[in-house]
Amino acid sequence: MSTPTDNSRPFGYRLAIRLLRPVFMVLTRRSWSGAENLPTEGGWVVVTNHNSHLDPLFFAHYLVDHGRSPRFLGKIEVFDVPVVGAVLRSADQIPVHRESGRAVDAYRSAVQAVRDGKCVAIYPEGTLTRDPDLWPMRGKTGAARVALETRCPVVPVAHWGAHEVLGPYAKVPHLLPRRTVRVRAGRPVPLDDLYDRPITSEVLQEATARIMASLTGMLEEMRGEQAPTERYDPRRHGITSIGRPKPLEEAR
Repeated sequence: MSTPTDNSRPFGYRLAIRLLRPVFMVLTRRSWSGAENLPTEGGWVVVTNHNSHLDPLFFAHYLVDHGRSPRFLGKIEVFDVPVVGAVLRSADQIPVHRESGRAVDAYRSAVQAVRDGKCVAIYPEGTLTRDPDLWPMRGKTGAARVALETRCPVVPVAHWGAHEVLGPYAKVPHLLPRRTVRVRAGRPVPLDDLYDRPITSEVLQEATARIMASLTGMLEEMRGEQAPTERYDPRRHGITSIGRPKPLEEAR
């Protein structure tokens, strides 16, 4: 297992780790578990729930502390931020042009990264959850598509607590008292029976449903609560599916 500042990591990774990890070590408590479920060789996809703009940092913190250097699929808007975008690119992260014809570029980059033996981190919801109680929403098919194309493991990682530091779309973090951020990796989602089937819409939806069910089940255990029987779908509730939530009619 590599150390958090291992020189084999891209420069942007080492820079971010040196700057951010000490801050998180001081400002938060951590409850990490399930590392035995993280693959030790070959490329793979890791998925997680999304309820705070900070949770990618805690998610990465967990993986880095266990010797992994995930390549995140992140919205292009973040890559356009001065300095931040430069760090992300030098850390070998993957920009996503959401809901555009260029979204396929991210898919191809993710597939190649897996084939190159890298860990690719994908948020299957595609954005912060709109569920009022912060349960995982209906998933998009990107993670399933990459996994079925490459036949790689998909490892679900559930987290809870980042939203207490910074709520969805909040601008001011709550640093005191120190919050505990819990992150747990689960066993790979069983998709083997789908590998030899054509990658149709039906197969992608089935694989995605399994991924989201695995994440939600882990989060139920973590929270000690039961998720709604029907997964939240923004469009069925008349809300935009990306960006800050607003009524669909306002977005037209």
